[in-house]
Amino acid sequence: MNMAIIAILALLIGLVLGFVVVKLWMHGQAAEPEQIEKPSEKPVEPEPKPAEQPDYKALEEAQEKARKAKADADAKMRRARQLEQEVKSARREIQKKEDRLLRKEELVDKKADILDNRERELNRLEARLNKLQDQIKNKQQETEELGKSIKDRLEEIAGMTQDEARAELKKAMMDEVRLEVAREVRSIEEEAKEEAEKRAKKIIATAIGRYASEYVNERTVSVVSLPNEEMKGRIIGREGRNIRAFEAATGVDLIIDDTPEAAVVSNFNPIRREVARRSLEKLVQDGRIHPARIEEVVQRATKEVEQLTRQAGQEALFQLGISNMHPELVKLLGQLKFRQSYTQNVLQHSIEVAYIAGMMAAELGMDQKKAQRAGLLHDIGKAVDHEVDGPHALIGANLARKYKEKAEVVHAIAAHHFDERPLTVLAHLVIAADAMSGARPGARRETLSNYINRLEDLEKIANSRAGVAKSYAIQAGREIRVMVENAKISDDAAAVLAREIAKEIEEKLTFPGQIKVCVIRESRFVEYAK
Repeated sequence: MNMAIIAILALLIGLVLGFVVVKLWMHGQAAEPEQIEKPSEKPVEPEPKPAEQPDYKALEEAQEKARKAKADADAKMRRARQLEQEVKSARREIQKKEDRLLRKEELVDKKADILDNRERELNRLEARLNKLQDQIKNKQQETEELGKSIKDRLEEIAGMTQDEARAELKKAMMDEVRLEVAREVRSIEEEAKEEAEKRAKKIIATAIGRYASEYVNERTVSVVSLPNEEMKGRIIGREGRNIRAFEAATGVDLIIDDTPEAAVVSNFNPIRREVARRSLEKLVQDGRIHPARIEEVVQRATKEVEQLTRQAGQEALFQLGISNMHPELVKLLGQLKFRQSYTQNVLQHSIEVAYIAGMMAAELGMDQKKAQRAGLLHDIGKAVDHEVDGPHALIGANLARKYKEKAEVVHAIAAHHFDERPLTVLAHLVIAADAMSGARPGARRETLSNYINRLEDLEKIANSRAGVAKSYAIQAGREIRVMVENAKISDDAAAVLAREIAKEIEEKLTFPGQIKVCVIRESRFVEYAK
């Protein structure tokens, strides 16, 4: 609006100035003819003198000024007309804006009316919703009262409470689900066995057939033969100084009793026991027995045993073609030469497990060297289990991890006795190879009392189950056959029973290898021909 007013004022001022300029110009034009015509009316006079001639220069200047004034007046007129056009254009734009504002006001009024209508509709719906909610609450109360009365009536008719009925239903459903799961498990196991049995038999037979080593029963040598009874006194020494020096130098207990011509070396550490045995044999052969000589012989025997352990570990690696193993692990492997498990030499057992695991890995298309490495190190924890607390599998896994063995090998060592859950195929191969090595005929011996106790424990576990008629432990405790009552145990329940017995045996008994649980349910049909 301010711009329009300014334009109008400028236009008016221009018009006034233009009018004044035009008037002045017209007045000048009117005066000039009079001045020109007046001399003509006078009588002809003699030709004026040069000093009296008209001033044409002033006339030209006046004419030039008049032309400039006219040009200025024309420019101002054009400017005035241009300003007039701009004013008209501004007025038209202002009119358009006013029209748009009017239309927007009409739209706002219409929207306000629509919002008012919607608000009234929402208020009406809210009132209706509140009414419906009240009706629903009333219906819920009526339903709860009706349900409570029905529940009381049902409890009265059934003779049990709701919790008791729920427990009964849950029990029935659990039994049904358990039987259904047993059927599915049985079906899956049968299919898996059919598919895997041929392959497993081939792999195991190939591995065992290719490595058929002979076993010689071994036991820890802790008795040193003496040439005569006089040697016992020389070993003991004056006031027992020799035997005390020997026990202090070797860290073992030297027992000299009434056993003729024999001395017993006792210690849990097999390396110390071997050092003591060698030292005592050398002292007996030499005949010079005194504290200084004892210390000298023990030091020499210690070096010999250390050299022997390293040599045994290196020979095991060379035999299997394994390289790049930490020297400390090689030393611990050699120490297994002096350890026995059920009269089986642990180093020889580890080498055999490595061979069997590697052969099975080769049959499966896996890394043979990695399987051999895991099999060889699976019992490495037994080299220090008398010094470190915990299961030898976990001790061995910690040692392998400490000396930078691969994670798969570490896991296979830790899981070979299920101290950890086996998660890789390599772990299962080591478990199977360990079981086969320990279960081969002649590999391990047990005392008669331990053997009988294990058979009794197996039969006791089986007979404690409901529906079992009798059970028999056979094949030196490697298998237990359970006879069940036909009327009490179904086929599906028999599958569940076999799994439960196997699980309880794993939890309660300690045994090498594996034990087969065979549940037998017999069906007899009798008819008489008359």
